[in-house]
Amino acid sequence: MAASSFSNTEDLIAAALTILAAFVVAEIVDRVLKGRAMKLGERVAGGQFSPVVDTRLRLIRRLAFVTIIVLGIGVALWDFPSVRGVATGVLASSALLGLVVGFAARQTLANTIAGISLAIAQPVRVGDLVTFEEHTGEVEDIRLSYTSIRCDDGRRLVVPNERLAQSSIVNHTVVDPRIHVEVDLWLPLDADADEALELLKEDDLEVRIAEVTSDGIRIAVGTEAANPNHRGAVAAQLRQDSLRKLRNKALS
Repeated sequence: MAASSFSNTEDLIAAALTILAAFVVAEIVDRVLKGRAMKLGERVAGGQFSPVVDTRLRLIRRLAFVTIIVLGIGVALWDFPSVRGVATGVLASSALLGLVVGFAARQTLANTIAGISLAIAQPVRVGDLVTFEEHTGEVEDIRLSYTSIRCDDGRRLVVPNERLAQSSIVNHTVVDPRIHVEVDLWLPLDADADEALELLKEDDLEVRIAEVTSDGIRIAVGTEAANPNHRGAVAAQLRQDSLRKLRNKALS
């Protein structure tokens, strides 16, 4: 009994060390891949990869990390006779293995496969500005199981990849990284809208009367930002400059 207990303790320690070693190796491999990618980017792409390449490199790093961890856990569990016996029986029955995969891991596998599909087909890429189910934001990260979107108000929208792959999504920057930025200005009903339009058009901005209500006249002023990261600053500057022009005209 004592010998059996000692053997079980040894097996547990060996399994724990194996799993720990797998995490260490996975972390080292991930850092090496990341370092190589950064050096390659500095030499080939001027320090920054395109969204297409960046998205695929992230996928490769995560696949390598997960593969090493899964292999480490498998090796650790294989040292236990009871687990080895169950695994042998499961592997001998393809029908049972299919049921295990189909029921226990369906959702995880579906999200992972969808994540790989998104990284290869790339309907969305890291850095793209997208609209998903009335939420608009920038794609921050595409992981194996979910995609993270930073919304305009600063919140993070985490979407399972299977759901993302099955739903319609608007990609505003898939063709051109430039993004249209538009701000609204309100004028009183008795204001000279034509004069305001002419004044705001001096900088080749897109200016139009968007709406007329009992509250006033809404003027939309638009321009382009070089990429989604700049649209907040561009919108703020556009609003400030437009208000200054209208205010200066009113005071003159």
